[in-house]
Amino acid sequence: MGIMSIINKNKDKGQSSVSAMRYLGLASQLFISIGVALWLGWKLDGFFSFQSPWLIWILPLVIVVSSLIKIIIDTNKKK
Repeated sequence: MGIMSIINKNKDKGQSSVSAMRYLGLASQLFISIGVALWLGWKLDGFFSFQSPWLIWILPLVIVVSSLIKIIIDTNKKK
C-alpha cells in the first residue's frame, strides 16, 4: 500500500462526504419549505375564510413540485 493509494482513498472519502452533505442540505431545504408552506396555507386559509382548506393543499403541492424540479436540475449538473 503506497502513499498514493492512501491519498486517493482520503480524496474519495472527502468527495463522498461533500456529496452526502449536499443531499442532506437538499432534503433539509425540502422539509423546511414544506413546513413553511403548510403553516402559511393554514394562516392564509383562516385569513381569507375559505370554506375548504384550499391554500393548505395548493401551497405545499407547488413547493413539492418546484423542489423536485430543482433537485433534478441540481443533481444532473455536469461537472
